[in-house]
Amino acid sequence: MNGGPSGFTNAPVTRLFIVASAIFTIFFGIQGRFGTLGLSYQDIFGKLRLWKLIMSIFSFSSTPELMFGLYLLYYFRVFERQIGSNKYSVFIVFSILTSLLLEVLAVALLKDPTANLVTPGPYGLIFASFVPFFFDIPVSTRFRVFSFFFSDKSFIYLAGIQLLLSSWKRSILPGMCGILAGSLYRLNVFYIRKAKFPEFISSFFSRIALPSMGSSHATSSSTTRHSVGNLPSHPARQVERNYPAPMQSAVEPSEDSITTLLSMGFDRNSARQALVQARNDVNVATNILLEAQSH
Repeated sequence: MNGGPSGFTNAPVTRLFIVASAIFTIFFGIQGRFGTLGLSYQDIFGKLRLWKLIMSIFSFSSTPELMFGLYLLYYFRVFERQIGSNKYSVFIVFSILTSLLLEVLAVALLKDPTANLVTPGPYGLIFASFVPFFFDIPVSTRFRVFSFFFSDKSFIYLAGIQLLLSSWKRSILPGMCGILAGSLYRLNVFYIRKAKFPEFISSFFSRIALPSMGSSHATSSSTTRHSVGNLPSHPARQVERNYPAPMQSAVEPSEDSITTLLSMGFDRNSARQALVQARNDVNVATNILLEAQSH
C-alpha cells in the first residue's frame, strides 16, 4: 500500500517525531532503564516525575515495539501530507494529551499501587491515527490467501494488532485510549479540526527539522510543478508534486478506482484526471485531490 512519495517529503513533523522516538528509545535501551518508564498509580498520585511522563510519550520499551511503532508512524505521514504540517501538529498534541488524560483516569480507577499499568511509547498518536486510516484511506486492492480475504490495508491493521498486544494489558490500555482520542478528534470536539498553531511555532519546527531523507531529486530545483489538469479551480492550481507524472501513453483509469474517489465526494472529471496523474493508484490520487482542495 502506498503512503505517497517515498521518504519524508512534505512530512517534516513526522520525521522529527520518528527521530525523537528512535533516539530516546535507544538511549534508555543503552542505559537499561526501560523498567523505569511507563505509568503506574504511584507515579501519578504519589511522587509525580514529570521527566518520566515526558519520556514515556516518546520511548518504546523494546526493539520489536520500536520497529512496529516507527513503521506505523512512518506510514501515517500520509495524514500530514493531506492536512498540512500545522494541523497535523495539532492532531499530534491533541492525541497525546487526550490519550494521556484517559490513561490517568484509567489508572486512577484501577487503583493498583504496585502495578506498572501503562507501557511507554507514542501509543496515543499511533492508535489515534487508525481512526482516519479506517474512515479516510480507501482500499485499492483485494486478494485472497487460502480461504481468507485481505486488502492492502490489512498489513497496517496487522502491524497495529501486533503493537497493541506487544505488552498485553500494559499496551492495550494506551492503545484503546489512543483510539478514543482519535475518535474525539474526528468528532471535532471543541472544533479542534479547525485549530492551528501560530505561524512562528510551525516555522520553528520547520527550521529544526532535519534535511529530508527522501530522494534528492524529489526536493531539488529540477522538480517540476505539475498541474492537476481540470481539478476544481483553486488559487494554487499548480503546486509542487512529488507524485509520478502521467505516462506518455496514459492508461484510462478503471471504473472501480473512479467510483472509489466519487464515494469520497470528488467529482468524476477531477477523479479521472488525478488517477491519470497517479497512474491509477487510488491512494496517491486521493492525496493529489486533497492537496488540491487545501490550496
